[in-house]
Amino acid sequence: MEPKPYDAVLLASFGGPEGQDDVIPFLRNVTRGRGIPDERLEEVSHHYRAFGGISPINAQNRALKAALEAELERRGIDLPVLWGNRNWDPYIPQVLQDAYDAGHRRLLTITTSAYSCYSSCRQYREDLGMALTETGLDGKLEVDKVRQYFDHPGFVEPFVEGTAKGLADVRAQLAAAGTPDAPLHILFSTHSIPMKDAHASGNSPEEPREFEEHSAYVAQHLAGARAIIERVAPGTEWSLVYQSRSGAPHVPWLEPDINDALEELAGKGVKGAVIVPLGFVSDHMEVAWDLDTEALETCRELGIAATRVPTPGVHEKFVAGMVDLILERTVVPGRPELTVADRPAMTRLGPWYDVCRPGCCANQRGEKPTIAGADTRIGTGFEPAGTAS
Repeated sequence: MEPKPYDAVLLASFGGPEGQDDVIPFLRNVTRGRGIPDERLEEVSHHYRAFGGISPINAQNRALKAALEAELERRGIDLPVLWGNRNWDPYIPQVLQDAYDAGHRRLLTITTSAYSCYSSCRQYREDLGMALTETGLDGKLEVDKVRQYFDHPGFVEPFVEGTAKGLADVRAQLAAAGTPDAPLHILFSTHSIPMKDAHASGNSPEEPREFEEHSAYVAQHLAGARAIIERVAPGTEWSLVYQSRSGAPHVPWLEPDINDALEELAGKGVKGAVIVPLGFVSDHMEVAWDLDTEALETCRELGIAATRVPTPGVHEKFVAGMVDLILERTVVPGRPELTVADRPAMTRLGPWYDVCRPGCCANQRGEKPTIAGADTRIGTGFEPAGTAS
Protein backbone atom coordinates (compact mmCIF):
# COMPACT_ATOMS: atom_id res chain seq x y z
CA MET A 1 0.00 0.00 0.00
CA GLU A 2 1.09 3.56 -0.68
CA PRO A 3 1.76 5.57 2.50
CA LYS A 4 -1.19 7.66 3.68
CA PRO A 5 -1.63 10.61 6.06
CA TYR A 6 -3.08 8.68 9.01
CA ASP A 7 -4.32 10.78 11.90
CA ALA A 8 -4.13 8.14 14.66
CA VAL A 9 -2.72 4.69 15.50
CA LEU A 10 -4.92 1.92 16.90
CA LEU A 11 -3.23 -0.68 19.11
CA ALA A 12 -5.53 -3.71 18.87
CA SER A 13 -5.24 -6.66 21.25
CA PHE A 14 -7.03 -9.67 22.73
CA GLY A 15 -8.04 -8.24 26.08
CA GLY A 16 -8.40 -9.99 29.42
CA PRO A 17 -10.30 -9.94 32.74
CA GLU A 18 -9.27 -7.53 35.47
CA GLY A 19 -10.92 -9.21 38.47
CA GLN A 20 -12.59 -12.44 39.58
CA ASP A 21 -16.03 -11.15 38.57
CA ASP A 22 -14.76 -10.51 35.04
CA VAL A 23 -13.51 -14.03 34.32
CA ILE A 24 -16.72 -15.75 33.16
CA PRO A 25 -18.03 -12.73 31.20
CA PHE A 26 -14.62 -12.51 29.49
CA LEU A 27 -14.63 -16.22 28.62
CA ARG A 28 -18.16 -15.85 27.24
CA ASN A 29 -16.82 -13.17 24.91
CA VAL A 30 -13.91 -15.35 23.80
CA THR A 31 -16.16 -18.36 23.08
CA ARG A 32 -19.14 -16.41 21.73
CA GLY A 33 -21.22 -18.43 19.25
CA ARG A 34 -19.88 -21.83 20.34
CA GLY A 35 -22.63 -22.65 22.83
CA ILE A 36 -20.27 -23.43 25.72
CA PRO A 37 -22.12 -23.38 29.10
CA ASP A 38 -20.82 -21.38 32.06
CA GLU A 39 -20.12 -24.61 33.95
CA ARG A 40 -17.57 -25.60 31.31
CA LEU A 41 -16.12 -22.10 31.24
CA GLU A 42 -15.64 -22.26 35.01
CA GLU A 43 -13.69 -25.50 34.57
CA VAL A 44 -11.20 -23.80 32.25
CA SER A 45 -10.97 -20.56 34.25
CA HIS A 46 -8.48 -21.89 36.79
CA HIS A 47 -5.43 -20.16 35.37
CA TYR A 48 -7.18 -16.77 35.59
CA ARG A 49 -8.52 -17.60 39.06
CA ALA A 50 -4.98 -18.45 40.18
CA PHE A 51 -3.91 -14.89 39.32
CA GLY A 52 -6.78 -13.24 41.17
CA GLY A 53 -8.91 -13.13 38.03
CA ILE A 54 -6.52 -10.62 36.49
CA SER A 55 -4.89 -11.20 33.13
CA PRO A 56 -1.55 -9.41 32.75
CA ILE A 57 -2.36 -8.42 29.17
CA ASN A 58 -4.26 -5.19 29.83
CA ALA A 59 -1.52 -3.71 32.01
CA GLN A 60 1.02 -4.77 29.40
CA ASN A 61 -0.95 -3.05 26.65
CA ARG A 62 -1.24 0.12 28.69
CA ALA A 63 2.55 0.04 29.07
CA LEU A 64 3.04 -0.62 25.35
CA LYS A 65 0.64 2.19 24.42
CA ALA A 66 2.59 4.61 26.63
CA ALA A 67 5.90 3.43 25.17
CA LEU A 68 4.65 3.88 21.60
CA GLU A 69 3.42 7.37 22.43
CA ALA A 70 6.80 8.26 23.93
CA GLU A 71 8.72 6.91 20.92
CA LEU A 72 6.50 8.77 18.46
CA GLU A 73 6.96 11.97 20.45
CA ARG A 74 10.72 11.40 20.61
CA ARG A 75 10.77 11.26 16.81
CA GLY A 76 8.65 14.38 16.54
CA ILE A 77 5.64 12.56 15.05
CA ASP A 78 2.20 13.81 16.09
CA LEU A 79 0.10 10.62 16.03
CA PRO A 80 -2.13 9.75 19.01
CA VAL A 81 -2.23 6.08 20.00
CA LEU A 82 -5.63 4.55 20.70
CA TRP A 83 -6.18 1.11 22.26
CA GLY A 84 -8.97 -1.37 21.66
CA ASN A 85 -9.58 -5.03 22.56
CA ARG A 86 -11.41 -7.86 20.89
CA ASN A 87 -12.76 -9.45 24.08
CA TRP A 88 -12.71 -6.92 26.92
CA ASP A 89 -12.94 -3.24 27.67
CA PRO A 90 -11.94 -1.02 25.89
CA TYR A 91 -13.86 -2.79 23.10
CA ILE A 92 -12.92 -2.08 19.49
CA PRO A 93 -16.38 -0.82 18.34
CA GLN A 94 -16.53 1.81 21.07
CA VAL A 95 -12.93 2.86 20.43
CA LEU A 96 -13.71 3.36 16.72
CA GLN A 97 -16.82 5.38 17.58
CA ASP A 98 -14.86 7.51 20.05
CA ALA A 99 -12.13 8.02 17.44
CA TYR A 100 -14.66 9.22 14.88
CA ASP A 101 -16.36 11.50 17.39
CA ALA A 102 -12.96 13.00 18.21
CA GLY A 103 -12.47 13.90 14.56
CA HIS A 104 -10.26 11.05 13.38
CA ARG A 105 -10.94 9.76 9.88
CA ARG A 106 -8.00 7.49 9.03
CA LEU A 107 -6.56 4.95 11.49
CA LEU A 108 -3.58 2.62 11.11
CA THR A 109 -3.86 -0.53 13.23
CA ILE A 110 -1.02 -2.48 14.79
CA THR A 111 -1.99 -5.70 16.57
CA THR A 112 -0.28 -7.68 19.32
CA SER A 113 -0.05 -10.74 17.04
CA ALA A 114 2.98 -11.13 14.81
CA TYR A 115 2.08 -14.18 12.70
CA SER A 116 -0.28 -15.20 9.90
CA CYS A 117 -3.28 -17.36 10.76
CA TYR A 118 -6.98 -16.85 11.38
CA SER A 119 -6.76 -15.96 15.08
CA SER A 120 -3.58 -13.90 14.72
CA CYS A 121 -4.55 -11.81 11.70
CA ARG A 122 -7.85 -12.38 9.91
CA GLN A 123 -9.92 -12.41 13.12
CA TYR A 124 -8.58 -8.95 13.96
CA ARG A 125 -9.45 -7.81 10.43
CA GLU A 126 -12.94 -9.26 10.88
CA ASP A 127 -13.47 -7.63 14.26
CA LEU A 128 -12.47 -4.26 12.83
CA GLY A 129 -14.65 -4.78 9.76
CA MET A 130 -17.66 -5.82 11.81
CA ALA A 131 -17.11 -2.89 14.19
CA LEU A 132 -17.21 -0.46 11.27
CA THR A 133 -20.43 -2.05 10.05
CA GLU A 134 -22.09 -2.22 13.48
CA THR A 135 -21.29 1.40 14.32
CA GLY A 136 -22.37 2.72 10.92
CA LEU A 137 -18.86 4.06 10.33
CA ASP A 138 -18.18 2.05 7.18
CA GLY A 139 -17.31 4.57 4.49
CA LYS A 140 -16.81 7.29 7.11
CA LEU A 141 -13.80 5.97 9.03
CA GLU A 142 -10.92 4.31 7.19
CA VAL A 143 -9.05 1.60 9.10
CA ASP A 144 -5.93 -0.08 7.71
CA LYS A 145 -3.46 -2.49 9.32
CA VAL A 146 0.32 -2.87 9.26
CA ARG A 147 1.95 -6.04 7.95
CA GLN A 148 2.55 -9.13 10.06
CA TYR A 149 5.92 -8.54 11.72
CA PHE A 150 7.13 -12.03 12.67
CA ASP A 151 10.55 -11.38 11.13
CA HIS A 152 10.91 -7.64 11.71
CA PRO A 153 14.15 -6.92 13.60
CA GLY A 154 12.17 -5.08 16.27
CA PHE A 155 10.37 -8.32 17.12
CA VAL A 156 13.24 -10.77 16.60
CA GLU A 157 16.16 -8.91 18.21
CA PRO A 158 14.72 -8.99 21.76
CA PHE A 159 14.44 -12.77 21.40
CA VAL A 160 18.05 -12.95 20.17
CA GLU A 161 19.16 -11.07 23.26
CA GLY A 162 16.95 -13.10 25.58
CA THR A 163 17.94 -16.45 24.12
CA ALA A 164 21.63 -15.66 24.54
CA LYS A 165 21.03 -14.78 28.20
CA GLY A 166 18.84 -17.86 28.65
CA LEU A 167 21.56 -20.15 27.33
CA ALA A 168 24.09 -18.60 29.69
CA ASP A 169 21.67 -19.05 32.61
CA VAL A 170 20.97 -22.72 31.89
CA ARG A 171 24.65 -23.46 31.38
CA ALA A 172 25.35 -21.83 34.74
CA GLN A 173 22.66 -24.01 36.35
CA LEU A 174 24.21 -27.12 34.81
CA ALA A 175 27.68 -26.09 35.95
CA ALA A 176 26.40 -25.52 39.49
CA ALA A 177 24.93 -29.03 39.41
CA GLY A 178 28.30 -30.45 38.41
CA THR A 179 27.20 -31.31 34.85
CA PRO A 180 28.55 -28.41 32.72
CA ASP A 181 28.69 -30.52 29.56
CA ALA A 182 25.21 -32.03 29.84
CA PRO A 183 23.11 -31.71 26.68
CA LEU A 184 20.62 -28.86 26.48
CA HIS A 185 17.87 -27.93 24.07
CA ILE A 186 16.14 -24.72 22.94
CA LEU A 187 12.36 -24.96 22.66
CA PHE A 188 10.63 -22.25 20.63
CA SER A 189 7.06 -22.23 21.86
CA THR A 190 3.93 -20.80 20.27
CA HIS A 191 0.15 -21.11 20.51
CA SER A 192 -1.20 -24.29 18.94
CA ILE A 193 -4.00 -23.84 16.39
CA PRO A 194 -6.27 -26.33 14.58
CA MET A 195 -4.62 -28.04 11.62
CA LYS A 196 -7.30 -26.63 9.29
CA ASP A 197 -6.37 -23.11 10.35
CA ALA A 198 -2.67 -23.91 10.07
CA HIS A 199 -3.05 -25.10 6.46
CA ALA A 200 -5.22 -22.08 5.58
CA SER A 201 -2.75 -19.62 7.07
CA GLY A 202 -1.15 -17.29 4.55
CA ASN A 203 -2.85 -19.13 1.74
CA SER A 204 -5.34 -17.83 -0.78
CA PRO A 205 -7.54 -20.16 -2.86
CA GLU A 206 -7.16 -17.73 -5.75
CA GLU A 207 -3.40 -17.33 -5.31
CA PRO A 208 -2.05 -20.53 -3.68
CA ARG A 209 1.45 -20.48 -2.27
CA GLU A 210 3.61 -23.30 -0.95
CA PHE A 211 4.97 -23.03 2.59
CA GLU A 212 7.12 -25.28 4.74
CA GLU A 213 4.85 -27.89 6.38
CA HIS A 214 2.02 -26.47 4.22
CA SER A 215 1.45 -23.58 6.62
CA ALA A 216 2.57 -19.94 6.68
CA TYR A 217 2.03 -19.96 10.46
CA VAL A 218 4.45 -22.86 10.96
CA ALA A 219 6.90 -21.65 8.30
CA GLN A 220 7.10 -18.17 9.84
CA HIS A 221 7.92 -19.59 13.27
CA LEU A 222 10.53 -21.96 11.86
CA ALA A 223 12.14 -19.14 9.89
CA GLY A 224 12.26 -16.88 12.93
CA ALA A 225 13.70 -19.64 15.11
CA ARG A 226 16.46 -20.30 12.57
CA ALA A 227 17.30 -16.60 12.45
CA ILE A 228 17.71 -16.58 16.23
CA ILE A 229 19.75 -19.78 16.31
CA GLU A 230 22.08 -18.49 13.60
CA ARG A 231 22.74 -15.36 15.64
CA VAL A 232 23.02 -16.97 19.06
CA ALA A 233 24.04 -20.61 18.99
CA PRO A 234 24.70 -22.28 15.63
CA GLY A 235 24.67 -26.04 16.02
CA THR A 236 22.59 -26.05 19.21
CA GLU A 237 19.70 -28.52 19.20
CA TRP A 238 16.30 -26.84 18.97
CA SER A 239 12.69 -27.50 18.06
CA LEU A 240 9.36 -25.74 17.53
CA VAL A 241 6.74 -26.77 20.09
CA TYR A 242 3.17 -25.75 20.88
CA GLN A 243 1.09 -24.83 23.89
CA SER A 244 -2.31 -23.54 25.06
CA ARG A 245 -4.36 -25.96 23.00
CA SER A 246 -8.14 -25.75 23.50
CA GLY A 247 -11.23 -27.14 21.79
CA ALA A 248 -12.60 -30.61 21.17
CA PRO A 249 -10.03 -33.40 21.68
CA HIS A 250 -10.98 -35.13 18.39
CA VAL A 251 -10.00 -32.05 16.33
CA PRO A 252 -6.34 -32.20 15.19
CA TRP A 253 -4.16 -29.31 16.39
CA LEU A 254 -0.49 -28.53 15.85
CA GLU A 255 1.85 -30.70 17.93
CA PRO A 256 3.96 -31.54 19.91
CA ASP A 257 2.77 -29.94 23.12
CA ILE A 258 5.70 -28.43 25.01
CA ASN A 259 5.21 -30.70 28.02
CA ASP A 260 5.19 -33.82 25.84
CA ALA A 261 8.31 -32.56 24.08
CA LEU A 262 10.07 -32.01 27.40
CA GLU A 263 9.30 -35.56 28.51
CA GLU A 264 10.69 -36.92 25.25
CA LEU A 265 13.84 -34.79 25.58
CA ALA A 266 14.37 -35.96 29.15
CA GLY A 267 14.15 -39.54 27.90
CA LYS A 268 16.98 -38.74 25.49
CA GLY A 269 19.19 -37.43 28.26
CA VAL A 270 18.66 -33.69 27.84
CA LYS A 271 19.40 -31.90 31.12
CA GLY A 272 18.87 -28.25 30.20
CA ALA A 273 16.07 -26.36 28.41
CA VAL A 274 15.77 -22.78 27.21
CA ILE A 275 12.11 -21.95 26.56
CA VAL A 276 11.62 -19.14 24.05
CA PRO A 277 8.00 -17.85 23.82
CA LEU A 278 8.46 -17.01 20.15
CA GLY A 279 4.76 -16.79 19.39
CA PHE A 280 4.00 -14.03 21.89
CA VAL A 281 4.47 -10.29 22.16
CA SER A 282 4.09 -9.97 25.95
CA ASP A 283 4.06 -12.04 29.15
CA HIS A 284 0.29 -12.54 29.17
CA MET A 285 -1.65 -15.49 30.57
CA GLU A 286 -0.49 -18.08 28.03
CA VAL A 287 3.07 -17.28 29.07
CA ALA A 288 2.45 -16.79 32.79
CA TRP A 289 0.42 -19.99 33.16
CA ASP A 290 1.27 -22.39 30.35
CA LEU A 291 5.01 -21.73 30.42
CA ASP A 292 5.96 -20.19 33.78
CA THR A 293 3.62 -22.45 35.74
CA GLU A 294 3.04 -25.68 33.81
CA ALA A 295 6.09 -26.07 31.56
CA LEU A 296 8.62 -25.03 34.20
CA GLU A 297 6.93 -27.39 36.67
CA THR A 298 7.34 -30.18 34.10
CA CYS A 299 11.04 -29.30 33.90
CA ARG A 300 11.40 -29.50 37.68
CA GLU A 301 9.66 -32.88 37.78
CA LEU A 302 11.95 -34.19 35.03
CA GLY A 303 15.12 -32.80 36.59
CA ILE A 304 15.75 -30.41 33.70
CA ALA A 305 17.50 -27.12 34.43
CA ALA A 306 15.39 -24.50 32.64
CA THR A 307 14.70 -20.84 32.07
CA ARG A 308 12.03 -18.94 30.17
CA VAL A 309 13.17 -16.13 27.89
CA PRO A 310 11.31 -12.78 28.13
CA THR A 311 8.84 -11.70 25.46
CA PRO A 312 9.48 -8.37 23.66
CA GLY A 313 7.02 -6.50 25.92
CA VAL A 314 8.25 -2.90 25.97
CA HIS A 315 11.84 -3.68 25.04
CA GLU A 316 13.25 -0.55 23.41
CA LYS A 317 14.03 -2.41 20.16
CA PHE A 318 10.48 -3.76 19.96
CA VAL A 319 8.90 -0.37 20.60
CA ALA A 320 11.19 1.28 18.05
CA GLY A 321 10.38 -1.49 15.57
CA MET A 322 6.64 -1.03 16.00
CA VAL A 323 7.02 2.68 15.30
CA ASP A 324 9.11 1.80 12.24
CA LEU A 325 6.20 -0.36 11.03
CA ILE A 326 3.83 2.55 11.52
CA LEU A 327 6.12 4.86 9.56
CA GLU A 328 6.34 2.40 6.65
CA ARG A 329 2.70 3.23 5.96
CA THR A 330 2.44 6.82 7.13
CA VAL A 331 3.04 10.08 5.26
CA VAL A 332 5.07 12.34 7.53
CA PRO A 333 5.60 15.94 6.35
CA GLY A 334 9.23 16.68 5.60
CA ARG A 335 10.31 13.02 5.59
CA PRO A 336 10.93 11.02 2.39
CA GLU A 337 8.44 8.21 1.86
CA LEU A 338 9.83 4.72 2.39
CA THR A 339 9.75 2.08 -0.34
CA VAL A 340 9.32 -1.68 -0.02
CA ALA A 341 13.09 -1.99 -0.44
CA ASP A 342 13.49 0.01 2.78
CA ARG A 343 11.49 -2.53 4.78
CA PRO A 344 13.62 -4.82 6.98
CA ALA A 345 13.00 -8.55 7.33
CA MET A 346 15.21 -11.16 8.98
CA THR A 347 13.96 -14.15 6.96
CA ARG A 348 13.40 -14.90 3.30
CA LEU A 349 9.63 -14.98 3.91
CA GLY A 350 9.43 -11.26 4.53
CA PRO A 351 8.66 -8.48 4.41
CA TRP A 352 5.04 -9.65 4.61
CA TYR A 353 2.12 -8.11 2.75
CA ASP A 354 0.27 -4.94 3.72
CA VAL A 355 -2.93 -6.28 2.16
CA CYS A 356 -3.99 -9.90 2.58
CA ARG A 357 -4.82 -11.84 -0.58
CA PRO A 358 -8.33 -13.16 -1.32
CA GLY A 359 -9.43 -15.80 1.19
CA CYS A 360 -6.14 -15.67 3.09
CA CYS A 361 -6.33 -17.40 6.51
CA ALA A 362 -9.96 -18.33 5.80
CA ASN A 363 -12.54 -18.34 8.56
CA GLN A 364 -13.69 -21.98 8.82
CA ARG A 365 -17.06 -20.84 10.19
CA GLY A 366 -17.92 -18.59 7.24
CA GLU A 367 -17.09 -15.18 5.82
CA LYS A 368 -17.43 -11.96 7.83
CA PRO A 369 -16.72 -8.30 7.09
CA THR A 370 -12.99 -7.57 7.04
CA ILE A 371 -10.51 -4.77 6.55
CA ALA A 372 -7.07 -4.74 4.87
CA GLY A 373 -7.68 -7.53 2.39
CA ALA A 374 -7.82 -7.91 -1.37
CA ASP A 375 -11.15 -9.70 -0.83
CA THR A 376 -12.57 -6.68 1.00
CA ARG A 377 -15.99 -5.80 -0.39
CA ILE A 378 -19.41 -4.35 0.38
CA GLY A 379 -22.34 -6.09 -1.25
CA THR A 380 -21.29 -7.07 -4.77
CA GLY A 381 -18.78 -4.28 -5.40
CA PHE A 382 -15.14 -4.23 -4.38
CA GLU A 383 -14.03 -1.38 -2.16
CA PRO A 384 -10.54 -0.14 -1.20
CA ALA A 385 -8.76 -1.94 1.60
CA GLY A 386 -9.58 -0.24 4.86
CA THR A 387 -13.35 -0.49 4.55
CA ALA A 388 -15.48 -3.39 5.70
CA SER A 389 -16.72 -6.11 3.40
